[in-house]
Amino acid sequence: MMDALNIADLGVSRGDRRLFQKLFLDVRAGEAVALTGANGAGKTSLLRAIAGFIRPDGGRIEFANNSALQDTDEARRTGLHMLGHLEGLKPARLAAQELAFQCRYLGGDVAHMQKAVEAFHLGPLLDLETRRLSAGQRRRLSLARLVSAPRPLWLLDEPLSPLDSVWRMRAGEQMQAHLASGGMIIAAVHDPLPFAAREFDLGAFS
Repeated sequence: MMDALNIADLGVSRGDRRLFQKLFLDVRAGEAVALTGANGAGKTSLLRAIAGFIRPDGGRIEFANNSALQDTDEARRTGLHMLGHLEGLKPARLAAQELAFQCRYLGGDVAHMQKAVEAFHLGPLLDLETRRLSAGQRRRLSLARLVSAPRPLWLLDEPLSPLDSVWRMRAGEQMQAHLASGGMIIAAVHDPLPFAAREFDLGAFS
């Protein structure tokens, strides 16, 4: 299982604008990193570069297990979750159908899917179309994929923003459980996460 992420001398641009350069970041099993910085500093772009959705200008992004480098494509395909600030839910699907689809697509199983339903109290929502859910309910449904298909590295873009205070704490508990099991989290945030995390300010690399 992936237990380390190593980023070295990374540079990323958006159009003609350099977002950051000479960025170094190491993340180990059990560690959470909170990405901070002004709007436009490149927090989302860094997450997308790690996930392989955009090509960096230069530098290295490496995934490792017991100090041995993993195949980058395989590590991205099976070892990480990328949860953006847009939910990506099909409006006409029932919540149950959406969760089942995500679970199958990401390689989860029925036992973990049931665990996700319980963790995010989705039972009363499963028979509703996703378009009928509130913003907070849609976010809970999206977060459920993290539990229904376990993967070591979670890349989260403003994961708690639509949630009320109770669900921020409950989602934080799920994140802490992931870390306790040897997982890793990198989260782009404006507000602090509800547990201890190492702050990484992207403004220092612009």
